[in-house]
Amino acid sequence: MIAWDPIYAHPLPEGHRFPMLKYELIPEQLLHEGVITEANLFSPNKVSEEIILLTHDQDYWRQLKTLSLPAKEQRRIGFPLSAQLIDREMRIAQGTIDAAYYAFDNGCAFNVAGGTHHAGSNWGEGFCMLNDQAIAANYLLSQKLVSKILIIDLDVHQGNGTAEIFRDERRVFTLSMHGEKNFPFRKEQSGKDIGLDDGINDDIYLNILHSNMNELLSFKPDFVFYLAGVDVLESDKLGKLALSKAGCKERDNIVLQFCKDNNLPVQISMGGGYSPNIKDIVDAHCNTFKLGIDIFD
Repeated sequence: MIAWDPIYAHPLPEGHRFPMLKYELIPEQLLHEGVITEANLFSPNKVSEEIILLTHDQDYWRQLKTLSLPAKEQRRIGFPLSAQLIDREMRIAQGTIDAAYYAFDNGCAFNVAGGTHHAGSNWGEGFCMLNDQAIAANYLLSQKLVSKILIIDLDVHQGNGTAEIFRDERRVFTLSMHGEKNFPFRKEQSGKDIGLDDGINDDIYLNILHSNMNELLSFKPDFVFYLAGVDVLESDKLGKLALSKAGCKERDNIVLQFCKDNNLPVQISMGGGYSPNIKDIVDAHCNTFKLGIDIFD
C-alpha cells in the first residue's frame, strides 16, 4: 500500500515548486505502467497532537501550529510557514504511521512523501518540520508493537534530526550513509554514520553499503524504516555523488532484499531528489516502488 494525498503536491513559494512535481508524477507513472491500481493508494488523515508530542518538543509544536515560529527558525526550514504546509506535514506523518501498519500485513509499504529527517525534536531545517519516520517509530514503540527499530537513511544528506531524536533511545538504531561534505554542515551522531567523499560511483557506494548491512542484524531489529532519497544520483544538482539510476536501483535492492531475507517489515519514505530533469527523479523513485512490490509480492 502507498500513502498519497493531493496536498503532498501543495505548491511552495517561488523557487521551491519544482521538487513538488514528483509527488503527483510518481503515482501517475505507477498507475500508467500498471504497476499499481487505485486500490493500492490511500489518503492519510492528519496525525494527532498526542502522537506528535511523543517526538517533538511541546513549545516547538505550539509555534508551528500557531505559525508563530521566529523568522530565524523559519529561514532555517527554508520557507515561510502556512497552515496548509503544517497540514501537509501532519498528513505525511500519519501516512508513514499508516504505511507501517500495512508493512506489518504485507512486508513492505510506502509513503510517496516523507523522509523529513532534518527535523529534530525542537527544530525544523532543510524543508523539514515534522520528522515522519521518527514520529512513526516512537508511535510503534509507545503502542508496544515492536521492541527494536532500525532506521536506514540513504538520502545523500545526513539524517541529523533523526539522529538527535534517538540519541539516547536504545530501542532505535539509526544508520546514515551520506555525503560527508554536504548539508547539514553540523552533523549529529547517528548510531552509525558513513560519510562519503564527493563523486563516489556505483561500485564503491554499493560495496560500502553491502559490507555494512549484515552488521545491522546484531541489533536484532523487528521493524525497519527506510529513507530512499534519490539525491545520490550523479544528475542531482545538490547531491555531489555519482550514482547511476541502475546503481540507485541496486542500492534499494540491497536494502529491501535484506529486509525480506530477515523477515523484517519495512516502511519506505521517499526523501530527496533534485535532478534538473524531473524524469530522472520520477524514474529512480518508481524503481524503488517496483522493487518493493516485486520482492515482497
